[in-house]
Amino acid sequence: MKTILVSGGAGFIGSHLTEKLLDEGNRVICMDNLVTGTEKNIQDFMDNKNYEFIKHDISQPIDLNEKVSEIYNLASPASPIDYQVIPIETLLAGSYGIKNLLDLTWKNKARILQSSTSEVYGDPLEHPQKESYWGNVNPIGLRSCYDESKRFAEAMMMAYHRVHDVDIRIVRIFNTFGPKMRPNDGRVIPTFVKQALGDKPITVFGEGDQTRSFCYVDDNVRGLMALMASNYTNPVNIGNPAEITILELAEKMVELCGSKSEIVHNPLPKDDPTRRKPDISLAKQQLGWEPKVDWVDGLKKTIDWFKENT
Repeated sequence: MKTILVSGGAGFIGSHLTEKLLDEGNRVICMDNLVTGTEKNIQDFMDNKNYEFIKHDISQPIDLNEKVSEIYNLASPASPIDYQVIPIETLLAGSYGIKNLLDLTWKNKARILQSSTSEVYGDPLEHPQKESYWGNVNPIGLRSCYDESKRFAEAMMMAYHRVHDVDIRIVRIFNTFGPKMRPNDGRVIPTFVKQALGDKPITVFGEGDQTRSFCYVDDNVRGLMALMASNYTNPVNIGNPAEITILELAEKMVELCGSKSEIVHNPLPKDDPTRRKPDISLAKQQLGWEPKVDWVDGLKKTIDWFKENT
């Protein structure tokens, strides 16, 4: 049995990861300040003797009473509607927070996986995006608090690896979706699901010709765990390369929900990337990983969850 710390473990991806780690017989310590995570996501684990929840902000000093062998860091606001309201807290999570976790990793002689993001590529001039691409990011834009906190965290991970030989893993997560997403978190899939199920207008930004690549959460978690188990220390993209337009997504949502919603167009937000698609050649080569769940099948599962839980 491993003792594993999951920071941000009450969030969307963190709670799915926790469930899988517990199913495999590990002890899991969840650390979350519940700013964007929720106790509802972890209520099914509370009676598990191998699970412990600690309410704590990782930007504050971390002191655990037991040794951990692995740390998954998913602690950060991840939706524009969140991180644009609390930009300073977002930057602190990616700076003080990652330093605190790296110090804990170093002290415990553990291994740490940092959840970075496709946002490090900004509005990319390369398509699809390979890990070797340095990005096209506005460092003072509305999204910069998130983009730059993740870029800084990657730099800090590499610095601890080079200077202190800390055992690191870095994953660049592309758009991920599935059950347990917050209905009001501002991201496109929960927004569209909520609008379609309520027969409300579906709000598409611009013409809807901007593209995204949506990865179902079960595939994402498999990728995180495969990377943690590997010996690869440079960044790895985890995402679904099936690229679709936002208008296609809206039309499919109306169809799957049997909705009467109309599609309406709103102005495009500032610094919103026009194209986003991962090159997953490295994940295939180093991890033997690729997504298994078709995005339409994932949408059906997500819609069913929203029907039952919201």
